[in-house]
Amino acid sequence: MSDALKGKVALITGGSRGLGATIAVTLAEQGADIAISYVSSADKAEAVVGEVEAAGVGGLAIRSDQADPSSAESLIDAVVAHFGRLDILVNNAAITVQGQLVDDPELNTTDLDHQWATNVLGVVATTRAAARKLSDNGRIVFIGSAIASRVAFSGVADYAGTKAAIAGYAKGVARDLGPRNITVNVVQPGVMPTDMAAAAAHNVPESMMDFHAIRRIATLEEVAATVAFLAGPHADYISGSVLDIAGGFHI
Repeated sequence: MSDALKGKVALITGGSRGLGATIAVTLAEQGADIAISYVSSADKAEAVVGEVEAAGVGGLAIRSDQADPSSAESLIDAVVAHFGRLDILVNNAAITVQGQLVDDPELNTTDLDHQWATNVLGVVATTRAAARKLSDNGRIVFIGSAIASRVAFSGVADYAGTKAAIAGYAKGVARDLGPRNITVNVVQPGVMPTDMAAAAAHNVPESMMDFHAIRRIATLEEVAATVAFLAGPHADYISGSVLDIAGGFHI
């Protein structure tokens, strides 16, 4: 266990499973106290808290629906009330709605609008609420997607749009918070072994691997390690960057 993040408090949204859970445990193993948000997976959230506490740090799970921007303020307040501070925000929570083309006469616009609310409006609300409470010299890491920069298959226009919006927003936040030495960066993974990715896997052709210089998908640990680096002391001068963890998908 490293102590690179000892004394820091991190909030990982959507931290009850998949990449969010891996990030939570990775940051805990580097000494940070961890808060995670979740929507419906209470048992999974408490299991992650157990793993975090097993690393010798504090853990907290908070039910908060990111699709409701009005819940952002209370989420941040709960973290600060419990731990006394907030140093690291990882905007991880997101959903994916894929498979339909934009000209489909039966396009499910309700689900697509919910995706925009979760992936963009909720993230913006959380960031705004956190920015006022975040410690100087703090960190914000947005989890984006390689699809934001290269849309290699059809049926993902809205999802790609939500992630592209986040990349642009993060750069503006980096500019705004720079005077407080708060760094803001985006990590854009490619395909990962998550529940969300598995649900959409049938939309991704096998030939998509041909687009990768390294012909495999990312591991959750690889992506989490990048987040941990950006959250740590060796990334003080990296801000406004978009890092692709996608095996050369954009080459």
